[in-house]
Amino acid sequence: MSQPSVTILDYGSGNLRSAQRALEHVGARVTVTSDKAAAADCDGLVVPGVGAYAACMAGFTAVGGPQIVGRRLAGGRPVLGICVGMQIMFSSGVEFGVQTDGCDEWPGTVTRLDAPVLPHMGWNTVESAPDSVLFDGVGADERFYFVHSYAAQTWELESDESSPIAAAKLTWATHGSRFLAAVENGALSATQFHPEKSGDVGLHLLDNWCGGLS
Repeated sequence: MSQPSVTILDYGSGNLRSAQRALEHVGARVTVTSDKAAAADCDGLVVPGVGAYAACMAGFTAVGGPQIVGRRLAGGRPVLGICVGMQIMFSSGVEFGVQTDGCDEWPGTVTRLDAPVLPHMGWNTVESAPDSVLFDGVGADERFYFVHSYAAQTWELESDESSPIAAAKLTWATHGSRFLAAVENGALSATQFHPEKSGDVGLHLLDNWCGGLS
């Protein structure tokens, strides 16, 4: 099997080199760039993200990120969002009372977790979807590395029985509030945790994602 080509979109946010090393470790040929053509033509696009929702969305918009993602998904071409890169796939985010529009690939608003200690920083287990592709072969007791204070805490996209795309596979975690730890929805997948910082189990998840690229 040939190496899948993966582009990590550089828009000024995210653990780009950590993600690059992790993806190369599982056999991907990785490019880190803001070039639209490279982001459009690769087998898989990774959208990282750390920090504030509004700042990430501003940087993402500046490089044409919403259009790049929209065109890829229209053609059924895989995209993986990580941390705030997951959050900006939703309709909006609210931080410090300010609402910022997101990519609107998924309906819903990213909000602050209701937890006694924030940020949620460290290792946590997840409740993976039983038919998940990302978590195939991952044990129930495995832990992933999280760093965040905000998350999508509901899933608002209704299933369409007539759609050729299967219903979304939802993975949950709990830190005070129950929140979405990962979503697999057609060509668009995302994780609230950082697989590139989650050791061997994170590499396993990235290997699973790369295995679906062509």
